[in-house]
Amino acid sequence: MRLAEHLYRWPRLLLILSGIFWAGNVIAGRLAVDQISPITLVFVRWIMVLGVLWPLYGKEVRAHWSRVRHRLIGIVLMAVFGFTGFNTLFYYAAHYASAVDLGILQGALPIFVLAGAFLAHRTSPTKMQLLGVLITAVGVAVVATGGEPRAILELQFNRGALAMVTASMLYAFYTVALRDRPQMPSVPFFTLLAVIAAVTSVPLLAVEAFTTGLRMPTLQGWVVTAFIAIFPSFVAQLFYMRGIDLLGPSRAGIYINLVPVLAAVFAVALLGEPFAAFHAVALALVIGGIWLAERLPGISSKAT
Repeated sequence: MRLAEHLYRWPRLLLILSGIFWAGNVIAGRLAVDQISPITLVFVRWIMVLGVLWPLYGKEVRAHWSRVRHRLIGIVLMAVFGFTGFNTLFYYAAHYASAVDLGILQGALPIFVLAGAFLAHRTSPTKMQLLGVLITAVGVAVVATGGEPRAILELQFNRGALAMVTASMLYAFYTVALRDRPQMPSVPFFTLLAVIAAVTSVPLLAVEAFTTGLRMPTLQGWVVTAFIAIFPSFVAQLFYMRGIDLLGPSRAGIYINLVPVLAAVFAVALLGEPFAAFHAVALALVIGGIWLAERLPGISSKAT
C-alpha cells in the first residue's frame, strides 16, 4: 500500500507504465490470433477484471451509487466509448486497414484529445503542446511507415481506417471526460466502468456468434487474456486515470504516442523482429515530443 501511494505521486511514471502495458497489449493481441475470437477476448477480459474487483470493491460502488446515479448516462458513455467501443473498433480496423494506416491514425489520438479538451473545457493548447504533439506524431509515422516516408503516399482510407479514426475519437472522449468524473475513489469508479463494459460487450458478442462465430480460448488464449485483463485492462487504465487527475487530459494524452513505438521495441525483443535505425529515430522523436509538451511553466495541471 505504501508503494502504491508513493507511486501515485508520480504521474509521468504512471503514464509511461501505462504506455508500456498498452504496448504489451499489442504483442498479446498478436499472440491471441487464432487462440480466441476478438469480441470474446473483449468480453472475457472484463469478466476476469470483475472477478477480482467486484468482491473487493462492489460494496464501495453500491455505497457511492446515490452520488453517481444522476450522472449514469455520462458514465455509461465513458465505458462504452473508452472500453467497449474503442477495443471493438480497433479489432475491426485490424481486419481491413494495413499496419501503416493503423499506426499513423493511432498517432492522431492526442490531437483529438487536445481538440476535445478545447471544446469541453475551453483549454487552448500552447505552442509547445502543439509542437510536442506534431513531433510525437512524426515519430509514430516513422514507425508506421517503416522509415519510408513514401509509404504515406500508398495509404488507402478504407473502412478499416475509418474505424480506427472513430476509435481514436471515442478514446479521446473518454480521456477528456475523465477530468470531470464523479467524486469517488479511482478503483471503485473503474470497477463501475468495467461492469458497464462487460454488459455492453454482450450484444457485440451475440453479433460475433451469429456472423463469424465464437472461438473459445485455447490454453494460450487464456494466458494471453489473463495478461490483458491484469495489465492493459486494469493496471494501465488506473494509472492513466491517475495521470489525468494530476496532469489533465491534454498533457496525459501525449503519452499515448509511446504505445506504437514501444510496441515496435517489444516486437524486436519478444517476437524476434529486426531492429532498424528508424526505430531509434522514432523513439527519440516521441520522447522529445513528450518533453516539449511538458514544458508548460506557469500553467497548473488542472488547467490542461
